[in-house]
Amino acid sequence: MRKLIVFNQVTLDGYFSDLHGDMSWAHKTDAEWNAFVAANARAGGVLVFGRVTYDLMTSYWPTPDALRSDPIVAERMNSLPKVVFSRTMDKAAWNNTTLLKDDPVGAIRNLKQEQGADMAIFGSGSIISQLAPAGLIDEYQIVVNPIVLGKGKTMFEGVKDKLALNLTRTRVFGNGNVLLCYQPAT
Repeated sequence: MRKLIVFNQVTLDGYFSDLHGDMSWAHKTDAEWNAFVAANARAGGVLVFGRVTYDLMTSYWPTPDALRSDPIVAERMNSLPKVVFSRTMDKAAWNNTTLLKDDPVGAIRNLKQEQGADMAIFGSGSIISQLAPAGLIDEYQIVVNPIVLGKGKTMFEGVKDKLALNLTRTRVFGNGNVLLCYQPAT
């Protein structure tokens, strides 16, 4: 059975974007962080997005600038299979993307039963907030960035019940980021 992993960066006050969807604060780079990101990209899998994150990703990764500044991650982002959930899109033009119009919970439940690589969600708070209460997320990889926004969007907006999680591993980076990995408590 495939796993579904969330990988998101958040601020110290828990936001994964500001109120306008900006995440530029999450792009702190140094050699250690870049090596970690490149290793994650090499791991592969199926990328899962909501429409807003999909639009953000397609505005950067298929560009010459992305290929020039971050060739390993750009190559993986562009070549890996992708799923985007959107009720408003007519087609998904980014290479290897499947457009699903409705029922993220049912679709992910079915995809998890198929053979194949694990799946990873980036951004996409509206999708996470639907999948988390349904018990479909196997691991949360949250990178806490040393910045406070004061206001923003949380990836758990709309989750009504507590989600008990167990810490499974941590890693501190020289740039101040801290990786916290959690699995649902059983």
